[in-house]
Amino acid sequence: MARLIKQAQARRLGLAGRVAIEPVSGEIGSRMTFRIAEIPVQRPGDPARGPHRHDGYEECIYVLRGCGVTQAQSGDVPVGPGDIVLIAPGEKHVTRNTGNEPLVLLCFFPNPDVSATTQEFPDF
Repeated sequence: MARLIKQAQARRLGLAGRVAIEPVSGEIGSRMTFRIAEIPVQRPGDPARGPHRHDGYEECIYVLRGCGVTQAQSGDVPVGPGDIVLIAPGEKHVTRNTGNEPLVLLCFFPNPDVSATTQEFPDF
């Protein structure tokens, strides 16, 4: 059955260093998770956000707007609008804004409960 999900109805997440919403997840009966994340422009003195990893599944990131870099254990990946980054299961990573406008990402996970299998780290 097709369903319309309004962005305004999405669950707001309290994730460090970004504004994130989760319109699709196991909470609504889905077998996947879809997030929209906005990473603000880094200001002098702002603390750097540490990496995280997702155990047992990939993350697919689509860059909607802005520019940045995805820092991963396998290396840095500069990103801009239209780019797609595929993160391997269990790989520590963090995406940072390197531009002068918000960096907006669409994040897809083949898991209905991303929070339960994500680990945050202070650094690499």
